[in-house]
Amino acid sequence: NKLTEANQQRILNAFKERKDDLYFATLVNNTDVATNDYNLSVTSYVDQEDTREIIDITALNAEIEEIVERQNLLRAEIDTIIAELERETV
Repeated sequence: NKLTEANQQRILNAFKERKDDLYFATLVNNTDVATNDYNLSVTSYVDQEDTREIIDITALNAEIEEIVERQNLLRAEIDTIIAELERETV
């Protein structure tokens, strides 16, 4: 993996400015690092952005209900057609 020039510059700027950058960088004092057993992993101090899609479960359930109703209607229509075809072949 290689960092792009833009990412390298962003890292350098975060280091030089020593400002928090949400989901990217934070300034941690030595006491906090010591408390965390000198763990220098970024994920120990910087939260990852939650990019999960938000789903409206009520709307999703309503959509599923409509699909099931349509499926049942289509199955009933198919059963009717099959019954008619079976009567014609007898």
